[in-house]
Amino acid sequence: MKNKIYKTMDDAVADIPDGVTIFSPGFGGVGVPRNLLAALNRQGAKDLTGVSNNAGTVDEHVDIGTLVEAGQMKKMICAFTAATHPSQVTPFTKMYNDGEIDAELVPQGTLAERLRCAAAGIGGFYTPTSVGTELAEGKEHREFNGRMHVLELPLPGDYGLIRAWKADTAGNLVFRLTQRNFNPLMAMAATVTIVEVENDIVEAGELDPDLIHVAGIYVDRLVRIPEDGIWV
Repeated sequence: MKNKIYKTMDDAVADIPDGVTIFSPGFGGVGVPRNLLAALNRQGAKDLTGVSNNAGTVDEHVDIGTLVEAGQMKKMICAFTAATHPSQVTPFTKMYNDGEIDAELVPQGTLAERLRCAAAGIGGFYTPTSVGTELAEGKEHREFNGRMHVLELPLPGDYGLIRAWKADTAGNLVFRLTQRNFNPLMAMAATVTIVEVENDIVEAGELDPDLIHVAGIYVDRLVRIPEDGIWV
């Protein structure tokens, strides 16, 4: 069996080239792969396209916004392009208003389904979400049961940066709390899936099969978060 365990976060992201698409969940809390994002920030890859729930926050925590602020992102595809409070201005918002970064707004459910389609090999799906708005312009429309729908296409990614609660050496993953939002979908939809793991990586077969959320076939690299790693 291929060895999927890497010694450090920096080793795990060392070969990520410029110009690729990066997945990173953005729900905050335990769901954000902060250590891998920090490593990619140090690594310096640029002209990236980021896919996340949001484009970063205004706090000091490492998240996808760290790469945005560093100028490593050329485009963000996300469900929330603005901060949750109107008085807050994220680095992304300022950079977008200044024409320094591009953006694609995707409704949250549509974003999740586009990821799932990429993971499952499905060619696309129709949804009534966004009909009659700017987001539906230029897209194929079709009526189902008297209601208009728009065609949405899969959203694949080159590298998925994921955070899991537990993992085994085969790459099987167990998530907890907000880790179960976009992490499982992104882990399955990325070409190369890199996972930072909170607990010691156990031998294959030690995890309860009924508790595994993502099968190891989708996972390429595992890194145990060190004691001095980023936890929140």
